[in-house]
Amino acid sequence: MFTDPISDYLTRIRNASRAGHRVVEIPASNLKKEITKILFDQGYILSYKFEEDKVQGTIKIALKYDKQTKEPVIKKIQRISKPGLRKYAGHEELPRVLNGLGIAIVSTSHGVMTSKQAKAENVGGEVLCYVY
Repeated sequence: MFTDPISDYLTRIRNASRAGHRVVEIPASNLKKEITKILFDQGYILSYKFEEDKVQGTIKIALKYDKQTKEPVIKKIQRISKPGLRKYAGHEELPRVLNGLGIAIVSTSHGVMTSKQAKAENVGGEVLCYVY
């Protein structure tokens, strides 16, 4: 049993992209579904599919690669707030990843969103991960 499902989610994506896999399958949860939607909207993954079964369901994610170099689009995906040390930021202290080239995914009282969206809505929250 793993204690941090978000770290497991990010690690599965990281390992699959480094190994050159086209599709990765991950156990589903509502938070993971929201993170997947953000990754798709920001252009880091090609597509996704939520499959419901009796117990938990799964998320199938088609990873995106550069057409010329065959390099994965996700260069780095890093967990920030961990179960042992939570990282929170107000709307003024929300991080900019690589001077705006990457995204920070934040869990707020208004839902899961990027740090740019959270700044626009003037809400802070828990900084889940950085993606670039």
